[in-house]
Amino acid sequence: MTFLLSRRRALDVLTVGAMSCAPAFAQFRVEVSGVGMTQLPIAVAPFRGEAQSPQKIGSIVKADLERSGLFRSIDAGGVAADETTRPDLPGWRQKGADAMVTGSVSPLADGRFEVRLRLWDVVREQDLGGQSYTVAQPDLRLSAHRVSDFVYEKLTGEKGIFSTRIAYVTKAGQRYTLWVADSDGESAQAALASPEPIISPAWSPSGAQLAYVSFESRKPVIYSHDVATGRRRLLANFRGSNSAPAWSPDGRQLVATLSQDGGSQIYAIGLTGGEPRRLTQSSSIDTEPAYSPDGRSIYFVSDRGGAPQIYRMNPAGGNAERVTFTGSYNISPAISPDGRWLAYVSRVGGAFKLHVMDLTSGTVTSITDTGADESPSFAPNSRLIVYATQQQGREALMTTTLDGKIKARLSGASGDIREPDWGPFQR
Repeated sequence: MTFLLSRRRALDVLTVGAMSCAPAFAQFRVEVSGVGMTQLPIAVAPFRGEAQSPQKIGSIVKADLERSGLFRSIDAGGVAADETTRPDLPGWRQKGADAMVTGSVSPLADGRFEVRLRLWDVVREQDLGGQSYTVAQPDLRLSAHRVSDFVYEKLTGEKGIFSTRIAYVTKAGQRYTLWVADSDGESAQAALASPEPIISPAWSPSGAQLAYVSFESRKPVIYSHDVATGRRRLLANFRGSNSAPAWSPDGRQLVATLSQDGGSQIYAIGLTGGEPRRLTQSSSIDTEPAYSPDGRSIYFVSDRGGAPQIYRMNPAGGNAERVTFTGSYNISPAISPDGRWLAYVSRVGGAFKLHVMDLTSGTVTSITDTGADESPSFAPNSRLIVYATQQQGREALMTTTLDGKIKARLSGASGDIREPDWGPFQR
């Protein structure tokens, strides 16, 4: 089944415990490139007190908003303002800003920090409200993402995704590590480490668990990992290989690819045990299942037509309909949480490129200019996609808007970076 594994998955004792801080190679920097069609110009002033703060709150907020593709930064360097100051709004309007963020970060006597913000509508010269967060030092970056979420929701009417998390795998030498990080790739914490491959991390709908595939038994076996405690549970160790886990929207079961009956087929696996239930009955390779967000369909990859394409079937199994017709080799389906979009990887002239399909119209758009894309995963608001790729000979995680016009590179200093999965909104 090598053609259906990602380009680095095929075989390219797990240590489990509480998360540890990431070494330097797992840290990232964000480089935003591209120009969107419609972006709201916003000024984010340096937060008062952030020069003495372990985290530069204003800079994090600015990077978050830029990465979303909906905002364009207006330089606010050198501005002395906080949440108690009414800015010179007509002056900022002349500088091209439509909105402005001010705030402060202050150390408290007990060692915690208080982060405050104020959001201004520059055009209407209105105070749009503010928030305050009291956090321990390790949560300062998270508080900055919450500031970004507040600003994003106030100005777009949609929930922000900056305080969500991503999971991904690195390979450094002969060591594989599963990481959980902020949505911008920072504050990475090691969840698992192994001398054997770790592949296919998949967040549960609640964000409390990660399913993944481990080769510690010299064959692919599926586990679930409790993100908070580090405890894990064996989910699938049936005869043959056990791979490509995906959670049902209600979190009550997984679908996965098993070869217990010979060929690679898709099965439903209950979390309480019992025998898996076979969903596909083909003589072909069926793999990479993914639920639609409403639970009414399962998308998967099959070579039943002679080459890998994406199909859709009822969650109870049965007849499947083909979904992809553009290109002769399409793999790695991911469905947006709003059910509108299908992201997948298509081989085009020997290159693997990320594509997005509008599931209503069937229109397909190629959104990258790289040639080694893999593992697309949607943000929980369906506005961004995270994926792994190669740039200038190095592995990297990227985020992109659905039209491909705004991309942000989250690049590590060393080690291969692969198989990202974007976690849900926190419940």
